[in-house]
Parts: sequence; C-alpha cells; structure tokens
Amino acid sequence: MSQLSAEDEVELQSLLKQLLRSISDKISEAPSAECAEEILLHLEETDKNFHNYEFVKYLRHYVENSLGMVVEEETRKLTQGDGQHAIGSGHDTLIHAVTRRTRDSTEYQQMMQTLKNTMIVVVESLINKFEEDQMRKEESLRERQHTQSNSQYNDNCSDSDSSFNQSYAFIRQEQLQALAEKLDLSRPKEVRSEALQTLCCAPPSDVLSCESWSSLRRNLCAALTDPDLSDNVLQFFAKSFSSSPLNVTREIYTSLAKSVESSFLFHKLRFSADSVAVDIDKPEISRLLKQVRLMNDFQKEVATFWIRHPEKYMEEVIESTFSLLSFHHECSSASPGTEKALEPIHLLALLDIKATWFKKWMHGYYSRTVVLRLMEKKYKPLIVTALQQCMNYSESSESFSTHTTDPGSDEQQNSGSVQRSVYTGRELEYAHFVHSLCVLGKVLVYTNGRKLFPIKVRKRKDPVSLTDLVVMLINIVYQHPKPLHNHMSHTDSLSPSDLVMEVLWMLCERTECAADCLYQTPVIQTLLAPVVTLLNGQQEKFKSPAATLTLIADVLARIANTDKGLALFLYERNLDVARGERTFAAHVIVQFTLKLLDKELPSLSESDVSRTLCGAFIFVCRQMYNTCEGLQVLRSYGLHKALAAAWKKTSSVLESIPTPVPGATARRSSQELQNTLIWDETLLDSLLNFAATPKGLLLLQQTGAINECVSYMFSRFTKKLQVSRCEKFGYGVMVTQVAATAPGVVALQSSGFISVLVIELWSVLECGSEDVRVVQPKTTTMDPIDRSCLKSFLSLVNLLSSSQSVWELLGCQPLANKSEYTLRETPSSIPDLVDRLIAVNSDTKISSLFHYEQSHTFGLRLLSVLCCNLDSFLLLESQYSICSMLLKRQRENVTEPESSEGEFIIDALSVERNHFLVRVSVVGGPSERKLPPRVLQEGEDPYPWPMFSSYPVPPCCILHPPQILHNSQDSEISVLLASSKDPADVGGWMETCRREYYQVMTSKPHVLTKKVLADFLDKVMTQLSSSSTECFFCPAQYKAEEQSVKSVALSSVEQLGINTCLRYGSHLQLLKGDAVNDLPLLLKHIKLFLSTQTVKVASELITHHDGYPGHDWLASTVFLIMAGDLDRSLSLLLNLSSLLTSAFIWPARIHASVHVPVEVAESGISPVYWCTAHYVEMLLKAEVPLVHSAFRMSGFTPSQMCLHWLTQCFWNYLDWVEICHYISTCVVMGPDYQVYMCVAIIKHLQPDILQRTQSQELQVFLKEEPIRGFKVGDHLEFMERLERRYRNIVLTDMTKIRNPVT
Repeated sequence: MSQLSAEDEVELQSLLKQLLRSISDKISEAPSAECAEEILLHLEETDKNFHNYEFVKYLRHYVENSLGMVVEEETRKLTQGDGQHAIGSGHDTLIHAVTRRTRDSTEYQQMMQTLKNTMIVVVESLINKFEEDQMRKEESLRERQHTQSNSQYNDNCSDSDSSFNQSYAFIRQEQLQALAEKLDLSRPKEVRSEALQTLCCAPPSDVLSCESWSSLRRNLCAALTDPDLSDNVLQFFAKSFSSSPLNVTREIYTSLAKSVESSFLFHKLRFSADSVAVDIDKPEISRLLKQVRLMNDFQKEVATFWIRHPEKYMEEVIESTFSLLSFHHECSSASPGTEKALEPIHLLALLDIKATWFKKWMHGYYSRTVVLRLMEKKYKPLIVTALQQCMNYSESSESFSTHTTDPGSDEQQNSGSVQRSVYTGRELEYAHFVHSLCVLGKVLVYTNGRKLFPIKVRKRKDPVSLTDLVVMLINIVYQHPKPLHNHMSHTDSLSPSDLVMEVLWMLCERTECAADCLYQTPVIQTLLAPVVTLLNGQQEKFKSPAATLTLIADVLARIANTDKGLALFLYERNLDVARGERTFAAHVIVQFTLKLLDKELPSLSESDVSRTLCGAFIFVCRQMYNTCEGLQVLRSYGLHKALAAAWKKTSSVLESIPTPVPGATARRSSQELQNTLIWDETLLDSLLNFAATPKGLLLLQQTGAINECVSYMFSRFTKKLQVSRCEKFGYGVMVTQVAATAPGVVALQSSGFISVLVIELWSVLECGSEDVRVVQPKTTTMDPIDRSCLKSFLSLVNLLSSSQSVWELLGCQPLANKSEYTLRETPSSIPDLVDRLIAVNSDTKISSLFHYEQSHTFGLRLLSVLCCNLDSFLLLESQYSICSMLLKRQRENVTEPESSEGEFIIDALSVERNHFLVRVSVVGGPSERKLPPRVLQEGEDPYPWPMFSSYPVPPCCILHPPQILHNSQDSEISVLLASSKDPADVGGWMETCRREYYQVMTSKPHVLTKKVLADFLDKVMTQLSSSSTECFFCPAQYKAEEQSVKSVALSSVEQLGINTCLRYGSHLQLLKGDAVNDLPLLLKHIKLFLSTQTVKVASELITHHDGYPGHDWLASTVFLIMAGDLDRSLSLLLNLSSLLTSAFIWPARIHASVHVPVEVAESGISPVYWCTAHYVEMLLKAEVPLVHSAFRMSGFTPSQMCLHWLTQCFWNYLDWVEICHYISTCVVMGPDYQVYMCVAIIKHLQPDILQRTQSQELQVFLKEEPIRGFKVGDHLEFMERLERRYRNIVLTDMTKIRNPVT
C-alpha cells in the first residue's frame, strides 16, 4: 500500500479546509460540540452534495487504490464453487462477506493507520494556523483600539491599556535585583523612572516570582506617592492583575489599599457642601482617583475567580478593602465645622455609584459568608456609616430637594458625552448616599445581613431597627417623588425614589426578607399614611401626590401578591383611621380605590394622572380579590360594580370619539384615544381577574361584561402575554374557571377561543410536523396520546370538565355525518371534533383521517374522560347513541366478520372501546366495579379480559362488596330513634343527635346502613322540617293529582338516568321489582314540585331550556336509600326542600329557583360552584397548600372537580355506603360539611395529586380514578376541626344564598 507523501498532506489540508467552509453553516448552527460531531457523522445522509466534495472524492480514490486488489482477490475466492456453496447464492451475502474479509485484512489496517496519522497532522496544522490568524487579528484589533483610546482620552490612566499587546523581553534574576535597588527611595528620580519603564516591559510573572519581589513591592508602593512615577507603577500593577494568580495579586491589592489609605491620611483633603469640592484634574486627586479606579476594577473582576483559591486569600482582599473604607470614617467623625473630609468612599462612589463591586461580592455564598462575618465582628462601622449617610440624606431633605436631579441626571447626561472634571459637595454626598443605599439594600436581602440590625448611630437615642430603616426609605420616596418609567423594572435612574423602589422591590421578592422588613405594622402605616390622610379629607403636602401614591401602590401590590402580605392586609388591624379606631389595610385600600374611581378626590382628579393612579390601586385590589380569602373581605364594597360602571362609561366615550383629522387637533385627538383605550383595557383586565375564583366569576357575570372580558383574555392568550407582572402562571387556571359555567363557556365560544383550540389540536394531531430530513429520526411514541398532543388534550379536558359546558357546546347539536370529507377539511367546533374523532362510524370518516388509529384513540380517550361526568354521558348517549355505535364497531372488529364465530381482534382501538363500554355501563365505587385495563400484559395471554359486542357486560366487571353484619338494635342511633318520637325541643334533640352521630361514625360507621340509615334520615328530616328555626325555605305544600303527575314528560336524558340508577340499585340488591315504575314516578313528582318553585328566565342558555339539565342524582340516591319506597322517598325530599342543606346537596332543587335573585337564576351558575367550591379552594390554600399549588401548576381547579363530584353525589367515585354517609353528614351536621368533606377528600388524595401533577396527569387521574380508601368516618374528626375554624365564615355565607352578590 502506498504511503501518503508530504504533497498529499498539503493537498489534504486544502481539501479539508474547503470542505469545512462548505458546511460551515450547518456546523455553526449546532448548539454544542456533540451536535456538531453528530452532523459530521451523518453528513452523507443529510447533504445531497456529499459525494461531490473534492475531499470525499480524494478519500474514495485513495481507498480504491489501497484496497482494490484486496477486494478483487477476496471476490475471486468467494465466487469459486466451494466458497459460493459456503456463503450462499445471494448477491447481498457476497458483498457482506467480501466487506468483512477486507476489513480484517492487513492492508486495510495499514491503510487506516496511515490515514489516521496523516489526518492528525493535517488537523493540527489547520488548528495552529487558525490560532495564529486569530492572534494576529486580536493583536491588530487591540492596537487599533489602543490608538483610538489614546487619541480620544489624554489621561494616560493606569488601566487604560492591556498587558496583552505589550512586547516583553525575558529578564534574569540578577537584573530584577538591580531594578529593585534602583527603585529605592534614596536613588534619583531619573534612575527610578528608568527602572520602572524597564520593569513595565518585563513579564509580570517573572517579576512576581523573583526573590527580590518583597523589596520591589515596597519600593513600588513608595513610588505611588510620587506624581511622576505613579502612572508607571499603576500600569505595572494593572498588568499584574490581568495575568497573575490571586495569591500574588492579593499582595499587590493590599499594598495598593494601604498606599491609598496613607495618601488620604497625608493629604487630609476636605470639601464643603456649598462649594466646588473635587476637581479631578488636580494632581493629587487625579492620582488617588486612578488608584481607586484600579482597585475598583479588580474588586469587580476578582469575584469571578477567587473561589478557585484558598479562602484566606479572599479574606485578605475583603479585609483590606473594608479597612480602607472604614478607617477614615472614624477620623472624620470628630472633625469640627461644616467642612468634611474627603474619603476613599467618596471617590469609590463616583467611580461605582451603584456599588457593583459589593453586589458581586454578595452574589456568591462563598464570598458573602466572609463579607458578612467580617462586617459583624470587625467592620460594622461600614454599615453604620452607610446607614448614617441615608439618615442624613433623609433628614436634610429640604436642602437636598432642589438638587436631587443634579447627581442623577447630570451623571446620566454627561456619561455619554463630555467627561466631567468638577463635582460639588452636594454631588459627592449624593453619590455617597446612592452607594450607601445600594450596599444596605444588598445587606438586607440576606439573613445574616439583617442580623446586623439594630444598629446604634450618632445623634439617635435608640438603635435603628430594620423597620426604622424601611420607614426611613419610604419617607425618602415621599420627599422626592418621581413618576415611574415606562417599564417598572427600569434600573438606570439615579433619582432617590427610583433607587429606594429598587431596594423595596428586592425586599418584596424574597419571602423571609419581606417578612422581616416589610410585613410590619409601622411599615404598613407609613405606606398608607397618605391614603388615610386623603380619605379623612385632608391634603397631603407632597410635590407630586399622584406620582408618590403610584409608587406606593406598586409596593402594596407586591406585598399583597404574597400569602403573608395578603394576610397582613386582610386580617390585621394595623391602621389608625380615627381617634383610637383601628382598621384593616385592605379596607382602606379599597375605599381609596372607590373614591378614585368616583373622582371624589379633587387634588387627584386630573384625567391622565388620575387614571394612572387609579389603575395602580385597582391592581393592588386585584391582588386581593383574585384570591378566595381576599374576595371574602372586599366583596361587600361592590368594587366589581364600580369597575363595570367605569368600563361602560369609558366604552361609551370611545364610541363618541371622532375619527382623527390632520393637524394639531388630530394629534391631540389621537393621544386622547390612545389614553382612553389603555384605560379601557385596564378596566377590562381588572374585571377579568374576578374570574380567578368561583364566586368572583359569579360577580363578573352579574356585571354583564363577561363576554368582553373573555374576548380580551383571548386576545392576550393568543399573544402568549403574561396575566400580570405578579402572576407566575398563564391564563390556564382562569380559562378552566370560566369554562366551568354555562355563561363562561358561551363567552369562550363567542370569543373564538374554542375554535382556535380545536384547529390547533387538529393541526398537531392530523397534520403533524413537516417531513424534514433530520440527523436522528424521532422515536415512535408508544403512548396512547402523543406528547405533542397532550397539551391540547388537557385543554379540552379542562374546557369540557363541567356538564354545563358540555350541554352548552353539544346540546341540540347534531353531527354532520357527511358522505364525503375532504382532506383539507378542518373541524372548528366541539361537535365537529366529536364527528371526526369520536363518532367514527363509517369508512368515509376513517379514510378522511391521515392517522386513523392515533386520532380515533385520542377521541376515545377524550370521550372516556368526558363521560366520567354522568350528565355529560347521558347527553352524548341520548343524542348520538355512542354505546350502540361503539358496540357495532366491536362486532365488526373480528377475524371473520361474515360469521358469528370470529374472534375479536385485539388492537389499541378495540381495547379502548372495551374499557369505555364497561366504564359507562357499570356504576359503582372502587370496590363495586372493576374496569378492564387499557394496556396489554406480557405472557401468552396479553389481554385476558373478555370483550363484548352486546349487553350485558361480562360479570367479571361487577364486584359484589362484602356484606356488613351488625346488630342494629344495639346501636346508639337506634336507641335515639326509639327514645322520643316527637321531641318538644327540636334544637336540643338535634344537638344530641349530632353527638351520637359523630360517635357512631367515628367508631362503628357500618351501623348507619340500609334500614337504620333510612329510618334515621326520615326521623331527622321530619324533625328539622317541622321546626321554624331549622327551616330556611318555606315548608313544601305539595299535593298533586295522579293525572297531573302522569302528564309530566321525562326527557331522554332522564330516562337513561333512570336505567342507570335501576342497574346500580339491582347491583346493590336494594330494589324490588316494582322499582322500575316507582323511580320514574318519583322523578315526575319532584319535577312537578320543583316547577312550582322555578322562576321564568329570559336566557338563551341551553341549560335553561326544559328545566334542570341532567339527571336528578340526589333524588335517585334517596330512592335507593329508601330501598325503592316511593312514598318515603317523596316525603324525605319534600322535607329536605325546606332546609338550607337542599340548596347545596340537591342541585336540581336550586336550579333557576325563586329563592335566589332573578339575575343569579338567569346565570345558570349553581351555588355548589359559587359557594361550596369557592370555599373548598379557600380552605385548601390554608390547610393543604401543596395541593393548592399543584392545581395551579396544572391549570386545573379544585372547583371543577368538586362541582363534578357533588353534582352526581359521588356516584362512581365512592362506594355506596360512603355516598349514604355523605348525604347523612350534610343533613345532620350542617350544609357546610359539604365543603369540609371535599377538603378532606382532596387532602386524602394529596400524595396521588402531587405525583400526577408532575407527570401531567392530574385532570385525567381525578376524573377517571375512584377515590380509593376514603371513609367518611375516618375523616370526620378532621372535618370537625375545620368546622370549629371556618363555620362562622362558610355557613354564614351559605345563609346569604338569597342575595349572594352583596
């Protein structure tokens, strides 16, 4: 084999360089070196020009020359008679055999070794040339920059040059020793200057490692005091800083710090506040400024690498810095007169006004620990001086007030134009104040920093606490107001208000820090003092009260956005509003906001200013009313009504604004329109945030602005905008909350949200990503729902979780069932989606899907989740005959469709259909039914569950719970029932009953079943309904004729519901043969009775058509409890209708009822949602905060799930015994126990909820899985604790059902 010559190497180098240039775009786009390597390895697959590259052609020619003879020889051997018989006759087999033998040959090994060695040389040569080119470019660039710098500036500063563009000459130890001697103070200046110039040309590493470095360092520091030698010394120090390790540079830095300290002590520079203080062109000032500048540059850079060195080196740097900054404070404190000593801190503040060096030192734990330890033990005067400077600035506000803009504005204006050389005393003091404020702000952020307080300062009797400091900072904002910039996070301004606001924002962002510094009564009093003053009719003596209050509102909003801050506003009386009268901060804020909305404050009535300020305080209120506990406090003020009135007024103004015309008037008109539009959006956004809670959504619906608010939300949602600057999550939770109600889902539909959601799902599910060639193909998903479709799937689950939303979107909506579907036909509504993905009942629909199995599986999974809600299932079944269609598809999915003996084909769709049919056909809790799995098992029989194509369901899916044997005669409940038939004191009897019920439920809950439970409920209902104090509604006066009852028509949904109940009752062995006729008759009685208590509403909602939408699950539950006894069931329900409990456990009873305001009845929103579910969310946040956060992260809401559970009386989620105990607990213990039970269930499910949230399965888990292991009796003690803590709030609000919006 031929070896590669030198000419070949040169040619290879050229060809390789050409190849890399050709594919440079692909390599540069790679996010990492590994990805670039992957691109090169698969270049033949992805680049169509691969074989046209000269480098590839060269390699192919080289391989042919090296291995051509070997391949021919091996082919000849293998094609002989014996060889051919050995390897087979296939051409591919021959190729593989030749390839294998060639790769095993000596020639191949030698070729690869030669090629490898040559390529290593070629690549190394290319790399070396590249590095040389880069170095030449960088050196050329530095020279140009240095030339430009020297031509622009004339200060010849020590660190204006770089050590890398210097030409170094190697130097011997003897020469360095001679230079050290020449630098001695006793030598003439010319000799020392020449020695310094020589030293600057020497490599710093050689100088710093020489034996005479100690004497050199002393002589260099001494030379710093000489004006003619100082610049050369600083130049050498700067080069040493940039090229030496910390163990050496720390010595230079500490020496430099001591030299600066000595210079300040020697010169004793002073300045007066009323005259020119510092002229940096003066030699002594200029020299000191350059030295401090070099130190500051090192301070900012050293934090990036000192973690790689021993801690003692870092500690020396920090301690020398603190020593320099603290020594002169002690000296100057005793200086008499009005003049002050110029100190290193003044020059450092001029160079680094926002203390960037200190912020970097405090950023890492490694250095922060040392900084705070030294401050605590040795250098606390640093903090004392910073605090004293801030206090001096605050106390001298009158003299500073006319000059506050100078330091800030002048610094900003001149920084980019003309360099300043003169600073006044006021500017120096202001720079010192800014520097001190930034240092204090960073110290306050950390726990050990806050431990430095309280601090004793001069001219103050008591030490300054954290609270005192924060109050002082707030007062600085009051003294120097300045409107906020266009963006709240603007941090470039040097105005006092902006600087203080930055500190306050930092404090707000950290929970512990905010608790120590902000969540204190004096701080809240100071923040709200101007508000209280204005509410009392007095005038604040502010220069710009609107600007000041806007800043304060921003801080208040950040405080209210945290749980502790919100509790501080809502529950602590920390404000003095009158003589000795204290109130809550929340009340003061909302009262002030209402006055701003009504323009009742003349001093703040200017249009644009008033709107900005009003919007800021509305935002504070919004942080409160978008939580359940905050809305509970603010609801009585009617803020939603005031916002709605302001919005309607603004909308009418927008309609009346004329079209702009050219000219000045047009510009004015356009600006007015812009301001009005911003105000209109502010009001809509504020109204929209009421939808964050169930009760708030009812208030929003009552304003009449829900459609506009949802449209506004949709416009922001499509732009992927944040809900607000304080909100961590998007609009997911709010969309879910809105979709739980009929008016909400109608508003979502009219806004276009649902259409966009369906189209987006279709594009992901059916269209998929473009077929582009990739280096590594994506793996084929094994999940039933691909991860790319999961987000759309969960969004649909959230949207259709409530039966009311399903009724509004699908009620009375026939399916298209077209004879032909084009491939470009995209569904845009929920009925379209059902038609294309769920009701796939024809070959036309199958052929219209690009991914039939995947898309239909998606549809069946969605159908399964929807039909977990029994009312949703009944609607779909009554309109589309879903079960019949799926059974038909199962019959067709057999090996021999023409005969009846074919076996079921087990595939993803047949397994999914089998699971769904069992789920909707068998009713029961976790121990009463067993659903077939959706996955195949390993082994010989991958799916042992029987499939079926006609009813009944296979018996293995129906579980029979174990019989409970007990002696009912010995139970306390039986004794109580027999003790007194007509008690004189119903209240006392009920108290005894509750105690006995609690004892039985916590010790022997199995006693309260079947006949004992029926008798017990019958007795309790009779007693409660006969007591005027216990009756909340008027007692039922119902007598119906048989003919009128028989004339009542039951809907198809109700008929299907009856069949479901009868199957469940038969399964539980609770019903007799005549129950088939008695249950429909009972429902007709109830329907007739409730029709007399229903108000006629003018509503277009489908849920208001023809009575209650869905089946009456409570009436059916009572029928089963009474073992199918029609008379007892009817009597119990009529008695129940007079109790407050009926409004919450019996949704059909309160639907469009005369007992609630007409406006609320028209909304179609159930009290189970706006009352029970509302308080469930409120209690969850307080009692089970992790679960509350998990729901927020998932975009799902506890209110959705509670509405689902309670509407169908926990059917399919709890076993029958627990359902009975739920009913009896709410009746006996009170309606608020409905709230406590939901909280107990969610707390019981906490481990599963947290786990499923991480895997993005929370919605599906809660919908499809029963509540396993939950026993009402086991959790009654927890519910009783909740009662003691919250009954005063929950039950009181439940009694306001007749007027819930006030």
